[in-house]
Amino acid sequence: MKWTNRNLVEEIIVKTLILNGSPRKNGDTASLIEKITEKIVGEYRIVDAYRCNISPCFDCRYCWENSGCVINDEMQEIYKYIQECDNIMIASPLYFSELTGKLLDVGSRLQTYFCARFYRKEEPIIKSKKGAIVLVGGGDGHIDTAYSTACTLLHHMNCYDIHEVVYSHNTNEKPAIDDENALLGLNSILDFFGNKE
Repeated sequence: MKWTNRNLVEEIIVKTLILNGSPRKNGDTASLIEKITEKIVGEYRIVDAYRCNISPCFDCRYCWENSGCVINDEMQEIYKYIQECDNIMIASPLYFSELTGKLLDVGSRLQTYFCARFYRKEEPIIKSKKGAIVLVGGGDGHIDTAYSTACTLLHHMNCYDIHEVVYSHNTNEKPAIDDENALLGLNSILDFFGNKE
């Protein structure tokens, strides 16, 4: 996991959580995340799904009756950050028109929020957040399923104000970092997140 503070010029620090679903450290998804983090104002945290110590949910059903999650790993820190943050961005390559498996493993740990609402009749996250989705693909398949899944994950983290999806869907021919529409979309996300730089 990566913590960074940048340009902390305001009394209220905007906090952004970025969930990175890419296995490639220098791939197309990473290049778009880097582009966003070059300009973002405030504090941001990146959760690298392929390199973090976060296990998938194993359906122990602890959260049916108790708040939180019984698995003691890095997700405990992420739960705290989800409570505090203002913005959440999900960025992932498309694997068979879906988010990557490791990102879905991390997402499965949001089950505790579902159980809070459905079984315990509690609101697990009080603070509403803004959400954004960045998808990258080689050109075959569609973004619809991955976008729908990402929206579901964002909703469970209390993001209902979600920016229009940003995607680069021809990376077999052109790197995402050279996709002008994707770069314009990233700038729009920064504005949407309250970036003032």
